Amino acid sequence: MVSFSRRSKFLLATSATLFLASCGADDVASPGAGSLPITIVQPAPTPTPTAAPTPTALTNAQIALATTQSGVTVTADEQVAILNAGQNNNLQGFGSTLNGVYPINGTSLATASNPQTVLGNTSFIQNTSYVGALSGPNDAAFSGWTCSSTAASFLNSSSCTAVPAVGTGGSAAACPTGTTDDGIVQTFRACRLPQAITSDLTLPKIAGVFYRFRGQTEVGDINSATGVTLTIAAGVVLAADSSETSNDLLLVNRGSRLNAVGTADAPIVFTAQQNLGSNGVSDATQGLWGGVILLGRAPTAVCAAGTGPNDANGSSATCQQAIEGVTGRFYGGTNQADSSGTLQYVQIRYTGIAISEGNELQGLTLGGTGSGTTIDHVQSHNSSDDGVEIFGGATNLKYFVVTGADDDGFDVDNGWRGFMQFIIAAQKASGSTADSFATEIDSNGAEDLLPRTYGRYANFTFVQTTPSAPAAIRLRGGADFAFVNGVVKSASGSACVNIIAGAGDGANRTTIRAADSALQDVGPPTFNSVYFQCQGR
Repeated sequence: MVSFSRRSKFLLATSATLFLASCGADDVASPGAGSLPITIVQPAPTPTPTAAPTPTALTNAQIALATTQSGVTVTADEQVAILNAGQNNNLQGFGSTLNGVYPINGTSLATASNPQTVLGNTSFIQNTSYVGALSGPNDAAFSGWTCSSTAASFLNSSSCTAVPAVGTGGSAAACPTGTTDDGIVQTFRACRLPQAITSDLTLPKIAGVFYRFRGQTEVGDINSATGVTLTIAAGVVLAADSSETSNDLLLVNRGSRLNAVGTADAPIVFTAQQNLGSNGVSDATQGLWGGVILLGRAPTAVCAAGTGPNDANGSSATCQQAIEGVTGRFYGGTNQADSSGTLQYVQIRYTGIAISEGNELQGLTLGGTGSGTTIDHVQSHNSSDDGVEIFGGATNLKYFVVTGADDDGFDVDNGWRGFMQFIIAAQKASGSTADSFATEIDSNGAEDLLPRTYGRYANFTFVQTTPSAPAAIRLRGGADFAFVNGVVKSASGSACVNIIAGAGDGANRTTIRAADSALQDVGPPTFNSVYFQCQGR
């Protein structure tokens, strides 16, 4: 039924039409002269989406940097041929693939290989299904026990500039036996270590207490037959003394041990005293103390004058070498399985002192430490030199992160023979040296010293952010190396790799020559399942 209102409107409209017709209007539906035209606006068509343009392919010279040493050159074309000889490598990576050191999603940036198979190690190396040190944006492997900065930020980790968790109650706390009460610093009780630790010493976690060390603090001595052990409990904070000018460092002599075992929730922190006050350090702070040095009795290829030479088995009973940064402290021996202790869940902050050119203290220095030394879940932050430098020995590293180093992230030489897995190097964005690398691998130009430097990296993430840096990876000195399941990102103007030979000619150039068992040489370096994103792309 039509409603009354609708029927009334119909009758009114009909009446109006009849009235207009009676006045002579021919067609009420057709506008007469002077009427406004009706414009119909068509909707704009939806544009067809287009894929992001693929950038121009990098040249070989942009991917690999050629350096001439002692008149010998490995060309960029030859280096790229080595990269292409491996499986599942991507040399043309680009775009938004990483958020800092984390992949932006859980899809592997390159097809992963089985690192156990590639590297021939099933006891230390874990099998993985992704490239890089992290499997995706929510990987918690580096969460909590690390500290975050502009170099790299980690899930659930506090800022590196924040005061470490010393705790409260220092005014009432007592220093443990073997340490000296240095009074209150900031609001904490300072318990000072002896510079010469000549008997076993344990540093317990005491709320409100930090342990202060001053000058060259040594565990054991160079003639120790039985050795000394320094044991540090989880959550302990140790700080270099900033009230005097000596170079503060902690050195563990051959035969002695440092057992610093923290936890994911309570890492052990080695730092500078400035870090104990609010705003005492900044994101750019470095070089406040000398770092941690572990010396061992495993073989080294470089022998001091009057000692050695060594052989492929590291069996020279006389070969030893002085460690950098200090005087008269030696490393080296014949025990490949030697133990200098354990470092687990440890942070080493604001280190690095240059004693002289080429004679520096790093975040962590390993000299001739053996395979019995355990190093995992360790962070070296804001060293003014290398994050970690390894001179000879056979120590393996796992879950090791270097953030904000002024020079190299991982520096290995002097016949180190070992494995690393789940490692990160995130270089400083500015201020780094012009010769810094995420990893520098060599034998100091001594191409055929024995034992030959031999290393295997698996699941690594190298983010080189310094435009002045030549490359992310430098490999030279006849070293034997293999890389698997990695991510390499270099800044604009920087190559990804720099492979150098310092002797030989043609097919016999060191570092890239064929395998030769008489020289303990296993052949050219290998790269498998490595994603390269070079030149800041």
